[in-house]
Amino acid sequence: MCWSATADLAAGSVICALGAACVARTRRVRDLPLAALPLLLGAHQLIEAAVWHKGGGTGAATTAWAVIALPLLAAWVPLAVLSATSAGARGRLAAPAAAGVATAVILAVCLADRAPSADIRGHTVGYAVHVPHASWLIAGYLFATVGALLLAPETTLRLLGALTAVGAAVCATLWRLEFVSTWCAVAAAASLVLLARTPPAGGSRPLPPATG
Repeated sequence: MCWSATADLAAGSVICALGAACVARTRRVRDLPLAALPLLLGAHQLIEAAVWHKGGGTGAATTAWAVIALPLLAAWVPLAVLSATSAGARGRLAAPAAAGVATAVILAVCLADRAPSADIRGHTVGYAVHVPHASWLIAGYLFATVGALLLAPETTLRLLGALTAVGAAVCATLWRLEFVSTWCAVAAAASLVLLARTPPAGGSRPLPPATG
């Protein structure tokens, strides 16, 4: 996230707490990967606080941040959406899921081949990850993550997709070298809308109106 280690630490702590509540409120096992997304992104912000504290560079915190931001999220988001979607509506999500897995594999190989580095740039953090055909990988990454959410049948997930898409556009416009860091922070905050789809365990989600 931009601004400071303190901002990342505060934001990560709040998002982790709300993410834990999101997981605790989930009743279906197939919803757990999606419910855990705020928890994962909150932990991601806490890891970046460690990157700030170290002053950037290479090392365990930078590598952990890059692994979550790049290959893990590329596969996690579309597969989590696919898991949470009813069988009859999964066809439209096959393409983003396949793109996510393929992108994740390539990014994982790139990270294994050459360690990422972080650079503190004022109130932002820039990450250097050496990947071939970066524009294609970015397209695949955004199609997998944002695309899966926009193609989901649930209104809440489409709202999350719209928020992250707008966030990606704004971050790409304002922070070219720090795009990944700032967009992940936006995605972490936006993921809290998932609380709206996980009613308390004692409650019940309204059934759709009968048709026919």
